[in-house]
Amino acid sequence: MNYQVISPSTAEEWQGYYQLRYQVLREPWGQPLGSERDELEANSAHRMVLDADGAVLAVGRIHQLADGWCQVRYMAVAEAARGKGLGALVLRSLEQQGVVWGCRQLTLNARENAFGFYQNLGYQAGRALEPLYGIAHQQMTKRLRLDGSAPEWLQWCGSLQQTWHQTIPLSAFMQLTVDQFDGHLLACRAPLPPNKNLHHSMFAGSIYSLMTLTGWGLVWLQLQALGLHGDIVLADADIRYLAPVRQDARTEVLLSEARGDLANLAHGRKVRQQLTVRLVHAGQVLAEFHGRFAVLPVQPAASGA
Repeated sequence: MNYQVISPSTAEEWQGYYQLRYQVLREPWGQPLGSERDELEANSAHRMVLDADGAVLAVGRIHQLADGWCQVRYMAVAEAARGKGLGALVLRSLEQQGVVWGCRQLTLNARENAFGFYQNLGYQAGRALEPLYGIAHQQMTKRLRLDGSAPEWLQWCGSLQQTWHQTIPLSAFMQLTVDQFDGHLLACRAPLPPNKNLHHSMFAGSIYSLMTLTGWGLVWLQLQALGLHGDIVLADADIRYLAPVRQDARTEVLLSEARGDLANLAHGRKVRQQLTVRLVHAGQVLAEFHGRFAVLPVQPAASGA
């Protein structure tokens, strides 16, 4: 079944939304009705998933904080609906709302039984928090947009494209270019003519190379924002070719979908990151690539005798 994430709008939807919050997050610990709400409800964005009969299966909320931060709260999934990826659907929708608001960082307070869930979605563990209702909690964070300004991002993209063309000759032959970068979404483009096969669609090898280099590019841009240097390599990948590409190709990769922290490279450690790259046209995904990239610390040059 295909589930859809919506924002509650009718009185019935709002009632079901708050009811699930209460049933999952407050009632089991003997808290009074109404404790599932706070003073920020009207200034927040709310998401929910319904089944075909209108029953509420999953909910979540996001609100803005100061200094480019936003916070997710009240994530809940009905017991009978767990294990179906609905919590992840709600969370991704909330993250996209944070991006629309222009937030750079997202924070949440995770219950101990949800630590793994958030880590699998790219969240980094922060400080331990005071227990709530006897349950251990931990702050977790995720970056939604790279540090830097639009002029800096533009300069980085020029350097990235130059790096591709000078060090990977295939990218120049493919006429690979950076199409867009806003600190969150990196989009790249390659025209069809130099990448065409005998069927007059795009060659599968060109598609694979384009998607690999798009993921590589987002890792490279993150290193620029962090002021770090390393050798980026593709460790493992899989790709699904879903439909022929019969026009210029545009690939997209989102920072919010990255899994793996690159900051430990500053301590001379190898770091890893998983990324999903999609080739899209007119709202349709024509190919999907899952890559696992490694960044190796740059070894100092050996001194001469």
